[in-house]
Formats: sequence, C-alpha cells, structure tokens
Amino acid sequence: LAFFILLGTFLFRHLESWTLIQSFYFTVATLATVGYGDLHPTTDSSRLITAFFILGGVSVALTALGIIGKAYLDRRVQRSILPPTR
Repeated sequence: LAFFILLGTFLFRHLESWTLIQSFYFTVATLATVGYGDLHPTTDSSRLITAFFILGGVSVALTALGIIGKAYLDRRVQRSILPPTR
C-alpha cells in the first residue's frame, strides 16, 4: 500500500505537474475512493494512467485492509480462547 501511495505521488507529480502535497492528496483520495473532485487528471494520457492506477491501487488497498482486519480478528479470538495469564 505504501508503495502505491509513493508511486501515485511521484506519478501524478510528473503527469500533472502538481506539487508533492497535491499529488499525495490526490493519490490518497483516489485510493480511498473518496473522489472530492478538486484535483483531477487533465489530459487523456493521465486519465488513462489514472484509470489503471485506480484498478490496481484500490485492489491493493482493499487487500491490505482485509489482511489487517483478519489479523486483528484472529488476535481477538486468540485472546478470548486462551485463559488469562498472571
């Protein structure tokens, strides 16, 4: 997930000539599927790259959140099964 955030930040910095902050903001908003609309791709090539970035990035973000959630739930179950240690 961190790789995709860095990739998007530098990718959009190059494609759209945005600042690093603007590129980071757009990347995080895109991966979170928020889509405020205040920043958006302005050329056909950057729109096409953004479409593929969304497909890959959202998939990675959902997978990462699923792994984190599963680990959290497994830990809670593990704690409820084992007797408390003193």
